[in-house]
Amino acid sequence: MRLHQMVMALGIVVALVSLSASLSGQGAAPRPAAPKPWPPALTPDGQPDVQGSWRPVIGGTHSLDPAKSGAADFEERIGGVVKPNPSRIVDPPDGHIPYQPWAAALQKKLEAVYENPTRPEHLDTQTRCLVGPLPRMYYFPTFQILQPPGSVVFVWDEYHVFRVVPLDGRPHVGADVKLWMGDARGHWEGNTLVVDTTNLNAKSRLDVVGDFFSDNAHIVERFIFVDANTMTYEATITDPTVFTRPWTMRVAQRRMPDDEFWEWACHEGDHDTARSSTKIVDSDTEKK
Repeated sequence: MRLHQMVMALGIVVALVSLSASLSGQGAAPRPAAPKPWPPALTPDGQPDVQGSWRPVIGGTHSLDPAKSGAADFEERIGGVVKPNPSRIVDPPDGHIPYQPWAAALQKKLEAVYENPTRPEHLDTQTRCLVGPLPRMYYFPTFQILQPPGSVVFVWDEYHVFRVVPLDGRPHVGADVKLWMGDARGHWEGNTLVVDTTNLNAKSRLDVVGDFFSDNAHIVERFIFVDANTMTYEATITDPTVFTRPWTMRVAQRRMPDDEFWEWACHEGDHDTARSSTKIVDSDTEKK
């Protein structure tokens, strides 16, 4: 009898423990399933098909830190209200470009003279209608992506330029060849296009306020396609001539309707640029 009572008591304890565990489980939120990678359609040669028009969410090349356009800078100057955009630089964590002391001083000098130029080189390269460098072309205008077999092609109406990125693993051109947009070689890592760029001529600036690199710069870009309408562009710049360490910028991009691009003629009929050019000519004339 005593043994029978002990068995019954043990059964009751087990039942209570099971009931408690069941009730506890009902109160816990179910763990969400890990998001599945976006499964894009593929091109005939097996690339993720990301063709179409893309544009930065926060556009503008006035400055990188913070991300700002020329129009936003003008509005701040006349209205006195500063729009708190974040820095495009995500590494270092402080959001600042890690210049060497001499390079930081030169950048400040370029920033100080761009508003009152007295020589052509004081004007931002974009103001002079020169080809924008990498990675600047990815945080200002809308661009198109085309994917012929074995390559990815970027097309801008601005400056009437295009960039062909081969995917066949060919070596870079010789080190003595310097190009406005550098020499690019790419490959896919899942839905991310990785592009290795060398041979930049460094004749253009990274923004209006004078951020720059030298012709020793090496840029690794990552075009991270999150879904059909979202892409993150990252560029890591290594240049021991100018910077104390490699640094990385990030630009959120969104897909745009595939409308026909309007013709872009830089500063045709722009009187402000004409006045700036006249000021430079007059200044140089006075010095002679």
